[in-house]
Amino acid sequence: MITVASLAPYLGGALGLAGIAVAASRRRELLTRWCAWAVGVPLVTGAFWLGRPGAAALALVVAVIAVLEFGRLMSLGWADQGVLASAVAGVVLATWLAPGQELRVAALGALAVAAVPLLSGDTEHGGRRLGSGLLGLAWLGVLAALVPLGASALALFMAVSVADIVAYFAGPRLGGPRLSPLSPAKRWSGTLAGAAAGLGVLAVLSALTWPMAIAVAVGGPAGDLVESMIKRGAQAKDTGHWLPGSGGLLDRIDSLLIALAVLLVLR
Repeated sequence: MITVASLAPYLGGALGLAGIAVAASRRRELLTRWCAWAVGVPLVTGAFWLGRPGAAALALVVAVIAVLEFGRLMSLGWADQGVLASAVAGVVLATWLAPGQELRVAALGALAVAAVPLLSGDTEHGGRRLGSGLLGLAWLGVLAALVPLGASALALFMAVSVADIVAYFAGPRLGGPRLSPLSPAKRWSGTLAGAAAGLGVLAVLSALTWPMAIAVAVGGPAGDLVESMIKRGAQAKDTGHWLPGSGGLLDRIDSLLIALAVLLVLR
């Protein structure tokens, strides 16, 4: 069974090796990204180290930021964003404090999300607001899985992140057919190379099971395409500009979100 303690040395080693590679490349953009990782990885690891309360706190913070970025992309008003954030936070808290009641809380959240455009009588944009809110609840509510998964979620994040990086660099070099019109820069070759790298990470971490493998190989790329679809619809390049070298938080966790959903279904 994997634990946060067993994963910590790998995280530290990966950061160290990445730092050496970034320094050797002398590319400012990579250095900026590495500095963000150097700050974020210890914070995330520390949260998981605290167990379910720490994971719940992390999921709540990430959920609120993600809802704000999603709401901005979908042009949702503050009332819609506030109710959506409360609904997602409710699912996270239910996973921590009332296991087994997540679906009931999610259903109540969906009703609350639907009530905002309905009660405002918005005939022009009500359908879009309703659809966007329910999509946000389904997409971001999966962050609640961080609480019960614990160290497994951290291992999944590591594998998905490595898969993303390998796919990003391998695709243009290997060439071949494009993965999807939603993301013209991505190639099947890069996706397959990334999946292989992600599975290798799971094997090194002693976390390679068939649900985890499918979550990384299928859920990760699918999550990236989901966010690409949303950003293209909003005609936006990034979900935000506050995270150095990475845009917004959703740009960093998009693959993880669908990977978590796949893992939940298969487990």
